[in-house]
This record gives sequence, C-alpha cells and structure tokens, in this order.
Amino acid sequence: METTNGSLNRKLRMALVGGGQGSFIGRVHATAAVLDNRAALVAGALSSDPARAKASAPAYDIANDRAYISIDELCQKEAALPADKRIDFVTVATPNHTHFAIAKTALQAGFNVICDKPMTFDLAQAEELAKLVEKSGAVFAVSHNYTGYPLVRQAREMILGGELGEIQAIRSNYIQGWLRTRLESSDQKQAAWRTDPSKSGAAGCFGDIGTHAYNLARYMTGLLPAEVSCHLKAFEPGRKLDDYGHAVVRFENGGLGSVTASQISHGRENDLFIEVDGTKGAIAWRQENPNEMTFRRNGHPHAIYTRDPNAPFMNASGKAACRLPSGHPEAFFEAFANIYRFAYDDMVKRAAGQSFERFNTIYPNVYDGVEGMYFIQQCVASSAHNGAWMPLKHPVARR
Repeated sequence: METTNGSLNRKLRMALVGGGQGSFIGRVHATAAVLDNRAALVAGALSSDPARAKASAPAYDIANDRAYISIDELCQKEAALPADKRIDFVTVATPNHTHFAIAKTALQAGFNVICDKPMTFDLAQAEELAKLVEKSGAVFAVSHNYTGYPLVRQAREMILGGELGEIQAIRSNYIQGWLRTRLESSDQKQAAWRTDPSKSGAAGCFGDIGTHAYNLARYMTGLLPAEVSCHLKAFEPGRKLDDYGHAVVRFENGGLGSVTASQISHGRENDLFIEVDGTKGAIAWRQENPNEMTFRRNGHPHAIYTRDPNAPFMNASGKAACRLPSGHPEAFFEAFANIYRFAYDDMVKRAAGQSFERFNTIYPNVYDGVEGMYFIQQCVASSAHNGAWMPLKHPVARR
C-alpha cells in the first residue's frame, strides 16, 4: 500500500527560517515544500526581528509556541522535543550573509537543510559548510530551482547521453530590469539587501542571478570549467555592487561558454534562457516559456519538445520531474518543488538509517553551492583585473 514518504509513513516536518512579512522567496519555499503532500510546515524563525517573527507566524499557520525568535532558539527547542514531534529539516530563506550561521546551527543540531542560493557570503564559508555537511551526514540541498524544470532535466539527460555530440558552445543568460532605478534608496526590501555589500557579498547582479545562469549551464551539460574572464559593472550611479555583467568560460574539453546577467534591461522580467551547441545538434530553452524546448539539427526540421510525460520522446529524468499531463503548464512552483521532492527521497533514507548518494545528486547540493561561490569570487577578481583569466575549476566540481 502506498504511504506518505514510503517506509517513513508520515510527513516530514519543516522549519522555515526567513519568510516574514514582506518576503518573496520564503513564501515560495513554503508553497513548494508542501506541494506533493510529503511535508508540513510546523515551525519557524521567520524574521530577525522578534516581534515580526511572532507576528508572521499565523500567516503560515505556525503555532505560537513553535514561532521562534532565532535559529538558536529554534534548534535548541526542536532538538529537545520527542522524535515524533521535532522537525526533520530547516529551510534557509534569508539574505546571503546569514546563510552560513543558520545552516551551521541546523546541521550541528542534526537537522537536514535546504538553503537558498548563493549558499553563503563568501567561498571560505562555503568550503567550511561542505565539511560540516560531510561530518553531519545530513541531506543538504541548494535551491537552484531552475534545475527542477522537466525540460531542463530532459536536456541534461539528452546531453549527457551524447544526443548532441561533443558540446562546444553554451550561451546562458539571465536578464531582468527591475533595478533600472535605485529602488534601494527607497528602502524597498528586496532591493536593499541585494545591493548592500555587507549583506549580498562581493557581487550584486552576478551573485543574485548570474549564479543561476552559470549553474544551469553546468547542470545541463556536465562540462567542467577551466578558466573565466569577466567584466562586471554598476551602471546605476551610486550603486555599490554590479547590476550588469558578462563572463566567458573556457571548459576543459575546449568548449566556450558565456554568462550574461542584467538587472537594468528595460522591460525584461525574469528572462533566463540557455542555448547549447553540440556537434550533432543544438537545444534552446527559456524559463519564461518553460514547457517547450527547441532541438535543432542541420538538414532536419526544427523539433519542439513539449513537457509531456506520456510522450515517447521524453526520457526518464524529464518524466520524473512532471506532475501533470501535457497541455497543463507546470512552472516555477513545480520546479522549486522538484528540488524538495528529490531531497525528500534522501531524507527518508537517512531517517531509515539507509545510505544515499551524497555527491552526484539530481538536485543541487552543497558542492554545487561551493562551486557557485567560487564562480562569484573568480568573476569579481577577474573583473577587478580588467577581465584577466582566472582559474575556475574547484576541487569539488562535479559533472
């Protein structure tokens, strides 16, 4: 008989850190985490402001006695609860500079973690966090949510299976326009911390969305990077961090990649798109039209792959990421939920004392988080030296 989470036979219990009043991504996490009825949000530390943390709890249906005012209180009191009451995992949905301390505290308390990206404030924190994950034995996922789209996973399996031949060129772009003016000067919450070096880290636009574009290229192709040359710029006067950037990546196989990220392009909303050129074919996918992917080969009609779990052209990875029949659009929340969905499989195994894959997971993990921070560091360093080539392959980089 089918049960919730298989042998565990119950929902996983979730705590949300961040997501208080005025938050965007916290509500997305809370929605995606419960989409498949495999988890329940039961606790949280929803804001660094104690009053706001308590006031935000009713909107998530979190009981007052489990609406905590800090990650320390959350972990201490949850760890003291009986095993059939305490949380299983902590979701970190806060500004970048707080990720490390929150994740570290949760791991040391024995809880699994799902962390927003970029994973930490800097590379040193990311590398230390990877060691903590290894020591703890916990499941750790990073919410590079665009890897959860069915056709992204379809493309990944096609590429890794050789259907496109040798990959020679990748163009990955993430274009927005919402920071065309200095919203941060009016204390707009989402803009304020993203443009503040003390909260966002060494990069602005490139750390916020450039990391998504780079991660998508790495995830879909498996190509290992060798070097990067980057130019970052803050075009809006007075802004302290980049709002536009372009990087060229040399891959170990001789291929070339480009990553362009903008938050100042008029009329652009959330335009993440990628094109991959191989010796046998090319694919193109766009996040704003996520249920279609174009496959091109010289001498053949262009093929439009649609998200259809019942179609013979869909591979196992693409099908496994679908929830609905063709023609019923799946998009942002479902892709986000796929990060949770496959991380849950490993959480269930951990709870049962079983072994699970720690490195080559279908979902982005702590090692991808480390690589993302290395990408930011090397891009900033390259830009500071007029686009000088910098090494890009980190020791934990995976295919």
